[in-house]
Amino acid sequence: MRPAVLLALLSCLGLACSELPGRPDPADRYQRPQDVEDFAELYAANCSGCHGAAGRLGPASPLGDPLYLSLAAPDYLARITAEGVKGTPMPAFAIKQGGTLTDRQVEIIAAGLATGSLGAAGSEDFPDAPALVDPSPVPATRDHAQLERGARAYAVFCARCHGPSGAGGTEAGSIVAAAYLGLVSDQALRTAIIVGRKELGMPDWRAAEQMSTPYRPMTQAEIRDLVAWIASHRQASSR
Repeated sequence: MRPAVLLALLSCLGLACSELPGRPDPADRYQRPQDVEDFAELYAANCSGCHGAAGRLGPASPLGDPLYLSLAAPDYLARITAEGVKGTPMPAFAIKQGGTLTDRQVEIIAAGLATGSLGAAGSEDFPDAPALVDPSPVPATRDHAQLERGARAYAVFCARCHGPSGAGGTEAGSIVAAAYLGLVSDQALRTAIIVGRKELGMPDWRAAEQMSTPYRPMTQAEIRDLVAWIASHRQASSR
């Protein structure tokens, strides 16, 4: 048989085999982890365990909340994704930091979060955000007077749901337990106070006047003092 004829026959057989039943779809073929560039797939594999499948109902910050995202600039999201958050279980994901994600994958996750790619699912939990507040970091130092002010702020704004000592009440769980405080940084506590956890029923304390309660919005000073008071229990529980 002539080579040209043989080549033509082999080509036809190859085309026929590509149509055989059970042949894997190219889209289902194995993809190396470092080649994945789909935001949804990267988020599901690396973020959903702590932040929830749709950026909600997880133990960590609700990444689907537009108010949270308004406080977290894209470069900040990229940095903490790459480097993690010291003092919390949030790991460093960048390969150069000992993680598993390429720089490109870190950028995809940060960009997807910043553009609200998680917003469609569970968006009913996140009503329109009120006016923003100063997003400056939580001060690292605190004194006894500040802790006393924080305890008073807790009694006014939080004790009704979280109990008189913060160890849990009839409407919400403990915010002073070592297991919880080990999951969150001081800045994450501050963010939670500012934006609330609407999917869990926790109000946004910058818009409390919109609630059917006697509460008022917290001042910036009250937020700082309350964070200091909650965080002080982390230090006590780790001794």
